[in-house]
Amino acid sequence: RTGIAVAAAVAVLAGIGGGVYALTDGGSGGDDAGAAQQDRGDRKDPFGDSGGGNGGGEDGRSPAPDSPEQSEPPTIDSGSVTDAVSGISLPIPDGWSGQELQVGASVTSDDSYKCPGDTSKTCTKGGAYSAPAMVLGTKGGTAEEVAKADIEANAEESYGGKSYGEITSHDELLSKAVTVAGQKGYLVRWKAVTAKGSDGYVESLAFPSPADPERIVVVRFGVDTDQEQTVLDEIAKGIEVDTSGGGGGDGQDV
Repeated sequence: RTGIAVAAAVAVLAGIGGGVYALTDGGSGGDDAGAAQQDRGDRKDPFGDSGGGNGGGEDGRSPAPDSPEQSEPPTIDSGSVTDAVSGISLPIPDGWSGQELQVGASVTSDDSYKCPGDTSKTCTKGGAYSAPAMVLGTKGGTAEEVAKADIEANAEESYGGKSYGEITSHDELLSKAVTVAGQKGYLVRWKAVTAKGSDGYVESLAFPSPADPERIVVVRFGVDTDQEQTVLDEIAKGIEVDTSGGGGGDGQDV
């Protein structure tokens, strides 16, 4: 679970090319995004080999391979952080910080430690980030289909790989319909059992984007099991429609 936040912003922009314009221009041109993503080579993690979905380690502070140099987004310590592409904001829990990305947004626990499977890397106690389902490569035409299709990839990204050894098993804790930012969504929550170090709660939350209801946005969560599950609910319930006027946009700045 290392450094996905910055790697996400850099690698997505580099990888989907004109698809970013399509996302911010009302969702047309999705085939271009999918084709560009395919050109990158069927990687399990579309954001690069960062090792996980909710970390804040050193890996993610460097640009992804074959991507342009880009400065790290500023850190926000309280309040909320905006995902302008999807037209939402994520709340920042106490003891966490947030970053607004060029594609999505992230919130990450400030409590970090050396990854048990690879002590040269830094892991965190928890985190969450948002991105359009099409960017993640998650299939499905409804929020329920997307959430159920995304959870395995989320678990692998958050707690699989070298950082925690591997996921040896999982238990499904929740699978239910929810309302998020006024939209009818769906969430799936697992407890992932790892080979090394802490086990984790992982959750995939999917719902139509307020900026474009035809597009599904996914929020991926990963939190160590020594943390309260209530932080997942706190973030989910605190997701709001972005009222800053940046939702969707015209794509020109991107």
